[in-house]
Amino acid sequence: MADMTVKGAALAAALAGNFADLPIYDRRAECASRDEIRALQLEKLKAQVAWTYERVAWYRARMDELGVAPADIQTLDDVRRLPFTDKSVLRDTFPYGLFAVPMEQVVELHASSGTTGKPIVVGYNAHDMDVWSDCIARMVQMAGVVPGDRAQMAFGYGMFTGGFGLHYGLQKLGCTMIPAGSGNTERHIAMIEDYGTTVLVATPSYALHVCEVGEKMGYDWEKSTLRVGLFGGEPCPPALKAEIESRMHIVCTDNYGLTEVMGPGVSGECLAARDMQHIAEDHFLWEVVDPATGEPVGEGEVGELVLTPLDKQAIPVLRYRTHDLTRVVCEPCRCGRTTARMQKVRSRSDDMLIIRGTNVFPSQVEDVLSGIEGVTPHYRIVVDTQDGLDRMAVHVELKPESFSDSFEAMDAFRRSIEEKLKGVLLVGCKVRLVEPGGIERTTGKAKHVEDLRK
Repeated sequence: MADMTVKGAALAAALAGNFADLPIYDRRAECASRDEIRALQLEKLKAQVAWTYERVAWYRARMDELGVAPADIQTLDDVRRLPFTDKSVLRDTFPYGLFAVPMEQVVELHASSGTTGKPIVVGYNAHDMDVWSDCIARMVQMAGVVPGDRAQMAFGYGMFTGGFGLHYGLQKLGCTMIPAGSGNTERHIAMIEDYGTTVLVATPSYALHVCEVGEKMGYDWEKSTLRVGLFGGEPCPPALKAEIESRMHIVCTDNYGLTEVMGPGVSGECLAARDMQHIAEDHFLWEVVDPATGEPVGEGEVGELVLTPLDKQAIPVLRYRTHDLTRVVCEPCRCGRTTARMQKVRSRSDDMLIIRGTNVFPSQVEDVLSGIEGVTPHYRIVVDTQDGLDRMAVHVELKPESFSDSFEAMDAFRRSIEEKLKGVLLVGCKVRLVEPGGIERTTGKAKHVEDLRK
């Protein structure tokens, strides 16, 4: 980002390493000592377990089977005595089996798409909505958003938590919302110009698409009012973020959340540590466990993130297994916040591909491609079977300046990418070079893997 023009004095100061004057939304919660944080978490955990046991029959039955009562939770380590929850539980109790309040107290419902089975349905009462918007407000302020910003929403409004969650939190901070919704990219660009948009909320892949369309239209991103990108809905590899920042002349940050535990706002990226995200520890108790055994890993080691919301009333969830792989560190951050930070999620325990006995993660492919000049961040992994053996192909999109009419040059480039992938993945794959723009862009989550073996 050294060659990037940064719009906004606060962002420029932060990126230059001056964090002292940056605003913090809730200093008491975000800058508390570790002892204060842990004491608050224990107080809330005890209350949350009691609330859940008394009001949700499924949890009461599981805890009774384990011989655990709410009074047995006396330390934070006692959380490991409680049952795990995963997506199957919410599907099995569809739609309202885990709700802890009467439906007349539920002010909003959200749900997953349900493309792989019954959807995940979650509800919020007025208290939950206050907590949610509060988490979002602190998260976006970490990213450099300030009251008075004009935030343009490129997420779809609907059952997906992303659109409404960011909308409520940005409004709570004092921003003007521009509810553009998803799709119609040319219209988004016109609205940025007409309304003086300063913040764009989108998936990173769609933000890059907006950038590309604007460039084709002759739009000068350096002169636009846009200065912050708030990304979510899918992982954002470092190379993709760097490309968007360089081409759109904005600062981009990621956030993390899940429908099952609240939605966006569980953690967010500050401007001091761009590869980590601060967890809202006053609202979420985190664990990092071995995906195979469920036992805790050592501090700072990679494992599966498990979350227990500490302020969820309408549909409380205990020890939710996210299947997201990360590590968590607790040392204070240069931004002044003391909340624990999780490494950005790049892979999941359940998106691992097994190719001829070798474990392959899409994030490994991203890392290899990000180091190759001449390719875009867009790619597609296709896995199938031939004669009983697994095959993997990687479709790699070229930048316009890398596309050549010379078969020999293109074939040499293709083979060099195959060799680099094999060196990291430890399994052979075929590379198919795709012309610029040949990988489909979407307004939602980018689909990187197509597994045809099933």
